[in-house]
Amino acid sequence: MAGNRAVVYKGKGRVAVEDISYPDLILRDGPGVNPLNVGRKCEHGVILKVMTTNICGSDQHMVRGRTTAPEGLVLGHEITGEVIEVGRDVEFIKKGDLVSVPFNIACGRCRSCKEQNTHICENVNPDRPGSAYGYVDMGGWVGGQSEYVMVPYADFQLLKFPDKDKAMEKILDLTMLSDIFPTGYHGAVSAGVKPGSTVYVAGAGPVGLAAAHSAQLLGASVVIVGDLNAERLAQARSFGCETVNLSEHDRLGEQIEQILGVPEVDSAIDCVGFEAHGHGKNHAESPATVLNSIMEVTRAGGQLGIPGLYVTGDPGAIDNDAKQGTLKVRFGLGWAKAHTFVTGQTPVMKYHRDLMMSILNGRAQIAKAVNATLISLEEAPEAYAAFDSGVARKFVIDPHGLVR
Repeated sequence: MAGNRAVVYKGKGRVAVEDISYPDLILRDGPGVNPLNVGRKCEHGVILKVMTTNICGSDQHMVRGRTTAPEGLVLGHEITGEVIEVGRDVEFIKKGDLVSVPFNIACGRCRSCKEQNTHICENVNPDRPGSAYGYVDMGGWVGGQSEYVMVPYADFQLLKFPDKDKAMEKILDLTMLSDIFPTGYHGAVSAGVKPGSTVYVAGAGPVGLAAAHSAQLLGASVVIVGDLNAERLAQARSFGCETVNLSEHDRLGEQIEQILGVPEVDSAIDCVGFEAHGHGKNHAESPATVLNSIMEVTRAGGQLGIPGLYVTGDPGAIDNDAKQGTLKVRFGLGWAKAHTFVTGQTPVMKYHRDLMMSILNGRAQIAKAVNATLISLEEAPEAYAAFDSGVARKFVIDPHGLVR
């Protein structure tokens, strides 16, 4: 039996690469596994040899101690791999296929899945609709920042790359299909971005950069990215975005007016989430800042895409309300301006095939936009620390050294 190594959460601020069990087609007990999921048989699943797996900003929320994630949780929900074993009930996916794994786990059988709402599958998480690999309160499915991982419901979920050799040539782009590219794209689509739109993207982390690139693909005339980090803003400018440094300016509308001539945009996208900070030189954590600011700068009748993560439990929050996900949002402002809000996880399967074709045919340059940076599995703890410090990189783990 082959071994398996993975990135494991070790408590607030700490991750480590450790030996874990080699996967099989059953969900066994372990850190974070819902008791009602223990022993769940997955003959509809496959075992993947992980080719690439990415570090996500959502992982950082757990590592910072801002969720109730248990120590020992195997991290990682952005997975691309080669199929090396198929379950008895798998009909169409074959050994040797190179595939992208949507981060949200979906059965393909429930009402939500049949309506393409695979982000709120009703059958994979006993606690609530929706599930993901290696994430707190998501059913306990083992994460994929590892050498090998089990993926259930393979025929329904997996996106097979049509040409394995050509896919490997663009693997740093294609690895983004598991989460951040569809997530950024979903944010832009949810915000109603169309040809000629002016768009504000809050946050220049990888998802914000993916949203900005997606807005460009959808035909936006101007994309403005706001952040507190000068290095990340420079990355946004590298592919044609306008930027606002929110550590220097506390009046977003005035900065937008300097760029557009008016203090508002057609659409806005929140790519920050619940760890948001206020604006200006003395900024401090203020979890509703982004939600309130995008309502302020979005025109009446505009749309707000909110792929940024918000949680129901945040032990590190600034007050008791925020610890339960209750934020001081100016909902009356949004109501008065007749805004449309779209929140929640991204239904990756709604977008990933089209985005794959955009990559394979040279239309999308997502690896360049997010500054994809390849690392080994053993380098993951240092990459987590670097990412947390704000470097403008999207770290891609190559567990077997096959991409380099």
